[in-house]
Amino acid sequence: MSTGGPDLFVICKNCGSEVSPYITECPYCGSRLRKRAPKLDRDQRPTEGKPRRQPPPLLSRLRPGEIPGIRPDRRPYATIALVILGLVGCLLWRTGLGGQASNLIVFGPPGDQWWRVVTAAFAYDNTGYAFIVLGSIGLFGWLLERRHGPLVPIALFALGGIGGLAATAAVDAFPVVLGAGGAALAMICAWAVPDLIELSQTGEVEGDLLGTAVIAVAAALMPLADAHASWVADVVGVAAGLLIGMALARSAQAA
Repeated sequence: MSTGGPDLFVICKNCGSEVSPYITECPYCGSRLRKRAPKLDRDQRPTEGKPRRQPPPLLSRLRPGEIPGIRPDRRPYATIALVILGLVGCLLWRTGLGGQASNLIVFGPPGDQWWRVVTAAFAYDNTGYAFIVLGSIGLFGWLLERRHGPLVPIALFALGGIGGLAATAAVDAFPVVLGAGGAALAMICAWAVPDLIELSQTGEVEGDLLGTAVIAVAAALMPLADAHASWVADVVGVAAGLLIGMALARSAQAA
């Protein structure tokens, strides 16, 4: 045999004869040497078999409505309930509720009628105000709930929406406020925190921060369109959203 080159002959295991390496049967005893003759290259030399490449693992397709990083099997029931309650409150206010619609909102110091702070978060006297706020809650609450579960949008609504109205009632001498603008800003800010952290660390971000900022500005400027919306609630909502967003981002990094 020549070192490094093809074999000049092979030994038949049956009769021990030296035979050509390019045949499949021994010409002396007829025993089978190999299943098939080796492939020859252009110079009539046997080619070595190439190892088979392992196919890359196939990724399962995204399900309808699935977003990477968001659990597809989680339905945003809490967010849906918050939006429906807001629509009901808007309808009750628009229809007058038999002249008792003012009982739904914070009209003066709540005193022992503390429940008005809760019902006021679901009341809207302006269709544009309701559209912007409920649309923001529906979008970002849905995203947060499918990623973190129903307690997150509920907590943000309680702190930013109801808490914002409670803070307004505590600051103003005679508050007249309604709507959950603070809740909308809380959910927007909580959703944007991971993208803001990524932007500060890498200088790049995959999320649409520009679109999020546009929606946030529209929600924050609602007190200019509706005198019963609250700037104080906006500040409380932003603070609540940033704090909860930071906590969620840290827990995700630690997991």
